[in-house]
Amino acid sequence: MSDLANQRPTRIRVDLGALARNVAALRSHVGVPVMAILKANAYGHGLVPVARHFEACGVDQLGVAFVEEGIALRRAGLRLPILVMGGIFGRQIGLFIAHDLEVTVSSLDKLRQVEATAEAMGRRAVVHLKIDTGMERIGVHSYSCGPFIEAAMRSRWCTVRGIYSHLACADDPAHPMTALQLERFLEACAHVERIGAPMPLRHLANSGGVLHFPATWLDMVRPGLALYGVLPDPAARCGIALEPVLSLVSQVAYFKVVRAGATVSYGATWTAPADTRVVTIPIGYGDGWPRALSSKGEVLVRGERRPIVGRICMDQFMVDLGPQGTAYNEDEVVLIGTQARGDATAGAARIRVEDVAAAAGTIPYEILTGLNERIPREYVGG
Repeated sequence: MSDLANQRPTRIRVDLGALARNVAALRSHVGVPVMAILKANAYGHGLVPVARHFEACGVDQLGVAFVEEGIALRRAGLRLPILVMGGIFGRQIGLFIAHDLEVTVSSLDKLRQVEATAEAMGRRAVVHLKIDTGMERIGVHSYSCGPFIEAAMRSRWCTVRGIYSHLACADDPAHPMTALQLERFLEACAHVERIGAPMPLRHLANSGGVLHFPATWLDMVRPGLALYGVLPDPAARCGIALEPVLSLVSQVAYFKVVRAGATVSYGATWTAPADTRVVTIPIGYGDGWPRALSSKGEVLVRGERRPIVGRICMDQFMVDLGPQGTAYNEDEVVLIGTQARGDATAGAARIRVEDVAAAAGTIPYEILTGLNERIPREYVGG
């Protein structure tokens, strides 16, 4: 962390020890190779430091969304196989090959573009075939994928390392869509056998699949959010010992008494019902802290949950301590994570990412990936 970043009281703490334990727990649970997903700045945890730790923990492969993420990892010295899972554009294909990145090929036309670029460069491209089993995002429909698979398997310039699809509803352990998608995917893979080609790595399970559907584990799994110790959905069930990896902390920047009847923040949407004590925290929606938490979210101050009051500003928000609450300037404030209670025998209070998402009316993915680079990150326990 730079000297200037170190001046900011607001920071993200990433517990690399917890991350390593999550990797070990997931690998033990599934018993197949693990592709660790690092999309969106490693779900807000920091792309390069987290990737390096995954490599040290022995994961088998890394997965990102965009070619620029893959290039950043290569430039940082990462040597693991890296699959770029997003859709590709013709002008990007040379970058994939030059940086030894594995390409998601999602149509016959994309396959032809990759072949042409690889031939022009005199280097084979490593590809994974994307099959659409019901997500309707990218990929060849499972019911019409035969010609696509045949063309890829006989390609002179593409090495087919994997074949995969994406689960739309696996976060919910009771949803019937997952079984249907698995059936469609296995039917598509059977076409490889029918033409007598060697079977590529079959991978289907995201975090929800890892948690709930063992039949989807196949030859490799692709956990994302679960690696960071966060459940993907309120309906999710976790039979694995996972620990939250990220904490978000700040400090009290200002303390004042707000008189009964006075309003707080933009729009005057919150009115003090009685004389109360209010503190200001130096983080706002400009950092990715959701404005939707205005007068809905909570933080921890001295081990007690305290409500956010008024609208969250770009750089600050206010918290009501109540008529008797106490805090001093520079006291720690926890937005995500744990904090010891005032009574040392009472243990710690906790606010989870899942709690923040529920209060904001969104999902944990959006909370984590929304925390931007204005917040410095520090890494502990690695």
